[in-house]
Amino acid sequence: MSKHSTIFSRREFSKLSAMGLAAIPLMSFKNVLNTTESSSQDQLNVHLFSKHLQFLDYNDMSAAAAEMGFNGLDLTVRPKGHVLPENVKDDLPKAVEAMKKNGLAPKMMSTNVWDAKNIVQKTVLETASKLGFTNYRTDWLKYPEDTPITESQALYGKQSRDLEILNEKLKLIGGYQNNSGKNVGAPVWDLLPILEATEGKYMGSQYDIRHAVIEGGECWELGLRRIKPFINSIVIKDVKWGIINGKWQPINVPLGEGMVDFNRYFSLLKKYKINVPVSLHVEYDLGGAEKGNKKITINEKKVFKSIKKDLMFIKEAWKNAE
Repeated sequence: MSKHSTIFSRREFSKLSAMGLAAIPLMSFKNVLNTTESSSQDQLNVHLFSKHLQFLDYNDMSAAAAEMGFNGLDLTVRPKGHVLPENVKDDLPKAVEAMKKNGLAPKMMSTNVWDAKNIVQKTVLETASKLGFTNYRTDWLKYPEDTPITESQALYGKQSRDLEILNEKLKLIGGYQNNSGKNVGAPVWDLLPILEATEGKYMGSQYDIRHAVIEGGECWELGLRRIKPFINSIVIKDVKWGIINGKWQPINVPLGEGMVDFNRYFSLLKKYKINVPVSLHVEYDLGGAEKGNKKITINEKKVFKSIKKDLMFIKEAWKNAE
């Protein structure tokens, strides 16, 4: 995390804070790449997070996703992913070829990209851009213990803006995922100073309702209202609280079996006219597929059946939400 923990001078910090405040009027932007998936709100464009098919090669992964009825894959292009960053020039075209062969257009990917000056990370984005990808998830960030949070936010805001400039050149849209715990963005509200340092066009939020509910409880709607101008993709999954080994913990469950009120959530997305690329995550017990294991302990058909059930839930819940 050393590259993210640089301490700014008071003058630099004041300047960056002013930039954040100045960006507030821009929050009514319309994304220049038009991330809206469809003029109709009757359906969503759903991509399967390829982490859960890590036990398959590019061809089998693509064939399985297409057979289950997905519009595409949210391809893992990161360490331990389907495509390793250092091999992106050779392997990403192979993955895309397999996807297209099965009728899946390359659109979404999950990366460890954050540093616009990092050669490997730039190569990942440049290669993806040439192959037709439009949306990617960035790396996650932490708040250093020895640095004030506001100072870290100012630094991350500058880095986010640098990344947005690169994204604009490549016609890519980056989204930072809110992830529960002590991560940057876990409260959702703390992302605003970071994202407001950008123009909000090629950099924004990959909104995750599961993590928002874990951290927001009954007030997650307020966070959604605040972050909605920046949302350019969303993650779908469900969760509930339970006791494991004597401790209360979040437990991942199939869609509709947890705390996420999908009818309310989808109704709000429709109200706010948020119809962006969707990434389905299945992080409940699936014999290791939920963890991205390359070898799983259950029959792959059981994995496919569970994933397809979640996909059908999304489509039905979206259709019925008012």
